[in-house]
Amino acid sequence: MPLTKVETPAGTDGVALSHGLKQRHLSMIALGGVIGAGLFVGSGAGIAAAGPSIVIAYALSGLLVMLVMRMLGEMSAAYPSSGSFSSHAERAIGPWAGFTAGWAFWVLLCTAVGLEGIGAAQIVHGWLPGTPEWAWVALFMVVFCGTNLAAVKNFGEFEFWFAALKVGAITLFLVLGVLALAGVLPGTDSPGGSNLTELMPNGGEGLVIGLLASVFAYGGLETVTIAAAESQDPVRGVARAVRTAMWRIAVFYVGSMAVIVALVPWDSPEVVENGPYVAALDRLGIPGAGQLMNVVVLVALLSAMNANIYGASRIGYSLVERGQGPTWLGRVSGGVPRVAVLASSVFGFLCVLLSYWRPDDVFAWLLNMIGAVILVVWIFIAVSQLRLRRRLERETPERLAVRMWAFPWLTWVALAGMATVFVLMAREPDTRVQLYSTGAMTLALAAVGYAWQRARARR
Repeated sequence: MPLTKVETPAGTDGVALSHGLKQRHLSMIALGGVIGAGLFVGSGAGIAAAGPSIVIAYALSGLLVMLVMRMLGEMSAAYPSSGSFSSHAERAIGPWAGFTAGWAFWVLLCTAVGLEGIGAAQIVHGWLPGTPEWAWVALFMVVFCGTNLAAVKNFGEFEFWFAALKVGAITLFLVLGVLALAGVLPGTDSPGGSNLTELMPNGGEGLVIGLLASVFAYGGLETVTIAAAESQDPVRGVARAVRTAMWRIAVFYVGSMAVIVALVPWDSPEVVENGPYVAALDRLGIPGAGQLMNVVVLVALLSAMNANIYGASRIGYSLVERGQGPTWLGRVSGGVPRVAVLASSVFGFLCVLLSYWRPDDVFAWLLNMIGAVILVVWIFIAVSQLRLRRRLERETPERLAVRMWAFPWLTWVALAGMATVFVLMAREPDTRVQLYSTGAMTLALAAVGYAWQRARARR
């Protein structure tokens, strides 16, 4: 099958992005992107709410994510672009859709950079209590901004080793957990099924809370489709990453949740206070488990910072290149959109400053505004795939290196799943405000994008 040439249009200064990422970079970015900070940090609250049914919650949300990744993979293999789903939405729905999805995701990534920097600084501050947290955030921001200002292969190398550490750590955790459950780990008695006697201790409401927590733990999977545009063989890279997404999600997310709830009582205070992975390792009698997991979480947070600065800069660059942003943001130097990297990093550090200056109003409003952005992006992906698949089959079927399963039925199933998550968010007081805030931002961006589209059409 002939491979599709990647879309690498020049920036506003006539210089194009480089193709410095190798297949090993893409493979490890795809593998490590599944193991995000949300898995290590946020899963404790989900377990406390859902109990052993957290495994069901992660499996259901994992199925939804697999469908989304398959749809995104189909479009990204057919039309490789640094704009990823934003470019696909513009092609399938219209410029206003690309504008809305792209800038909403840019805000999400930049804010996430700040949040991850704060989380990483808190860990280091715990080791060195005499040092100010903001200084550590600034140091991390400078390091990863510098990494992304250099050649793209530097970003790829950092993510390669970050991902290798995360994959190694969670694989070791799973091996130890399975050995302990089988009763063959020295010095540890197997709990058997004693912690699994009640599947849903808090009923359906607890499962819903766990489901909502699990949905947002899968963020970061989209990075590989953005990075593929700067690889040496984008179509094959995307295809390989998407085709292995199922077992990666099953093993790392669903598998680790199953091991944790089998080893540790779901209502143990340590699950929330110390984190589920630390609680499980403490049950196994692993010395220094807390500090060991803090190192792993720190690596996950720093990896996410690096990847999100990269993703934000490429999404911003793609938007400007398509005429949907200020031209100065699209300048490319040495194959890197360095102005976009700087702008994304500055926005991220501004979020950190807001967390110190205005934590109760401006920063809280910002967090609520990005709360459901990932679901908005997923909806744009599904609608775009519905429209583009028919066009591809009719005009250029040779571009379909990756195909969505059971099209169009599973695409509609995915959309129904997203609608269900929206309804569940509206029912829960803690997530309702996020839903409404994200909805307001999305409508505002859509209005601006539509006005810009009409103005361009008149010109």
